[in-house]
Amino acid sequence: MSDEEESGPQESGRSLRDEFRNRRPTINDVARLTGVSKKTVSRVINKSPAVKEDTREAILRVMHEIGYAPDPQARGLAFRRSFLIGMIYDNPNPQYVVNMQQGLLDGMRGTGFELVVHPCDRASETFLSDVRNFVERQKLFGVVLTPSVSEDERVPPMLREIGCAFIRIASVSLDEPEHMIVTRDHLGGEAAGRHLASLGHSRIGFISGRPSFRSSHERRRGLEAGLAEHGLTLDDSLVAQGAYTFESGYDCARTLLERADRPTAIFAANDEMAAGVLQAARSLDIRVPDQLSVVGYDNFQLAERLWPRLTTVHTPTREVGRRASTKLINPQIAPGTEQDDPRALPSLVVRESSAPPPAG
Repeated sequence: MSDEEESGPQESGRSLRDEFRNRRPTINDVARLTGVSKKTVSRVINKSPAVKEDTREAILRVMHEIGYAPDPQARGLAFRRSFLIGMIYDNPNPQYVVNMQQGLLDGMRGTGFELVVHPCDRASETFLSDVRNFVERQKLFGVVLTPSVSEDERVPPMLREIGCAFIRIASVSLDEPEHMIVTRDHLGGEAAGRHLASLGHSRIGFISGRPSFRSSHERRRGLEAGLAEHGLTLDDSLVAQGAYTFESGYDCARTLLERADRPTAIFAANDEMAAGVLQAARSLDIRVPDQLSVVGYDNFQLAERLWPRLTTVHTPTREVGRRASTKLINPQIAPGTEQDDPRALPSLVVRESSAPPPAG
């Protein structure tokens, strides 16, 4: 039997008043007299929606009858919901994680909040219980969910049930606006496709990221839209499945570049894989950009440290993180939506790794 299905008040109003004439009632008293668990009473006190209305009314009625009032200071010490924000991620790119942390801290500066970081494995059988245990153990005020954790539809209902505020960061809108920061990755893919097509490329390869990441599909969707503006289509035989890692970029590029009809340009869905493309081209004695143009996605520090320097799509990860923590802490004064502000949207940065295709 669940907490909410337990029986109602155990004693009459007269006996309740008598019992607490000479002592202060506690939360344990409220739980005992209403026939529910202490956790259910706590949920009512914290205005959690995860309590049936008749149970909520019974608890509030008993609290009124016996004169119970939660101690605000004790609640603060018990829950600490004014001081800790969690960042939950399952991302193979360490630079993304670092940039996102910096952005979250930017938004938290001067607020008294602290950041707690929780890596996880979305593919694990214990993923959902691990996230729940993390939130409850740390007694978090709220959490920021990064891709692909943010894309798991099991997580938001669980957070709502335990009364934890949350912001989801994703390439498309997956929730109500108050819970979302949308990065609109398809715009970055469009910019990459438009750039390569405008240079004169028509045989363009694509190395996708993990299929479990919505961003991988959105970046491909954008690439196809950008090519379509120039009357081009993406050849499925030139699409390789990567994993957002250097090694997968290298392996996929070798497969594409060893073809007799190899592409003259490759768009990799992140910079790590684009770095793998450059290494594969070097191993095959293919000159970049004279014989092959390469475009990445992210514009992390790596992009300027490669040679040739990488043409890539800039993602404002730090700015997105800042907006996420600001929106979580104080949603009524959060800045305008990212759809209205180019600082939070992807944009192309052209460097030396892209050029017109070789003649002939």
